[in-house]
Amino acid sequence: MIQWHIVCDFDGTITPTDVIDNVLQRFAGEEWETIEQEWLDGHIGSRECLSRQLALIKATPAELLAYFDSVEIDPDFPDFVDHVMGLGATIEVVSDGIEQGIARILSRNYVTLLPILANRLRQVDQNSWRIDFPYSSDACRAASGNCKCKSTPRNKRVLVIGDGKSDMCVASTADFVFAKGSLAKYCEANNIPHARFDTFAELPALLAVLPQGIAANSNTFTADNQELFHHV
Repeated sequence: MIQWHIVCDFDGTITPTDVIDNVLQRFAGEEWETIEQEWLDGHIGSRECLSRQLALIKATPAELLAYFDSVEIDPDFPDFVDHVMGLGATIEVVSDGIEQGIARILSRNYVTLLPILANRLRQVDQNSWRIDFPYSSDACRAASGNCKCKSTPRNKRVLVIGDGKSDMCVASTADFVFAKGSLAKYCEANNIPHARFDTFAELPALLAVLPQGIAANSNTFTADNQELFHHV
């Protein structure tokens, strides 16, 4: 049986919105948007972007925790985690977001003991913060805070689930991608094997056909399986 390792993004993938963007909208000045545009335009990497943006935040720990406790996730994600673990696959949440927020949000939704690889928020004073990057790499082609390519094992096929810019580099080296948002457009433009999805409720059926219908690093699907995919 083919074993899959799943690298799953958090912001905009497990959650419907971007948690860091929402934190910045609530607790930082408008300057964060200018910095964001520099990142989107490719002038800076996400590590520099996040360092500059998080330094703008003015919020107490209680205010940040209250926001984290308001964040909803895709209601089908917990069942998806149980499903893939039952199949013998491994899954990690690999995010360029904030580890403490991700852990709190997932725990509140009964998703525990799931490995989380993400950046870490550090308190500077009563209401000021900085961000650390324990999973960064100076060799990262995308200059990301979290180099997602480092999380991929060599002895398993890699399935990436994501929605945006921080997932593009690792998607390029994955065996297959479940994509939405700008990641789906990127996969299409770069001929990366992928399937579009909207919710985690769709993914067990897609996952079921991967070993039989999709060869590693191939865009070839069997006729029986092709109808399950929104786009390939």
